[in-house]
Amino acid sequence: MNLELSQTEENYLKAIFTLSLTASKAVSTNAIAEKLETKASSVTDMVKKLADKKLVDYKKYQGVSLTENGKGIAVRVIRKHRLWEVFLVKHLDFSWDEVHEIAEQLEHVKSIKLTKELDRFLEYPTHDPHGDPIPDENGNIAHHTDVMLSSLQAGSNCVVLGVKDSSKSFLKYLDGLGIKLGSSIKIINIEVFDNSMKIELGDRIMSISHQITKNLFVKKELEC
Repeated sequence: MNLELSQTEENYLKAIFTLSLTASKAVSTNAIAEKLETKASSVTDMVKKLADKKLVDYKKYQGVSLTENGKGIAVRVIRKHRLWEVFLVKHLDFSWDEVHEIAEQLEHVKSIKLTKELDRFLEYPTHDPHGDPIPDENGNIAHHTDVMLSSLQAGSNCVVLGVKDSSKSFLKYLDGLGIKLGSSIKIINIEVFDNSMKIELGDRIMSISHQITKNLFVKKELEC
């Protein structure tokens, strides 16, 4: 199916796909409005347009779900976005908090050949700079099976594999703390009062909030 879609339409499909990963049922128009920072009335208008193009299923008061065609388009946009993020970080030395906004623009380039060549040039990466899986050429996408830092106990050792919150402000905050993909963390203590953690990061000891620990995907290693 070869539809000419606007950037806004592609952004809606991508948002619905992302929200559907954590939704127990169809995605609400309010959730879409919040994610895209727009009015619920605007979401309803767009969803009806996408439904006319058979890209979503929409029933009033019951939410929105992607059709197979809609899902395919969303995954292709996500694939391009994440490949461009890898390129920007690996070859143009952008920091991981800078790349999202630029990739938001580049993800709408239509050329299939460009996407294939970009993937080949990057040597077929499986994850973007934030640790999110990159869909393959056939649209297959793995989802995080890693644990959150907040789920580990004192004495655990782990390596940072990704972030749940990829907002620029959060990534910048992590940069300030020196927490990056591949960082090794040892949990020294967990505060009962607010679930904040005292951790060892390299040669430093620091405390990090529960808000941080519940947004870091990690791979657990040997315990002390």
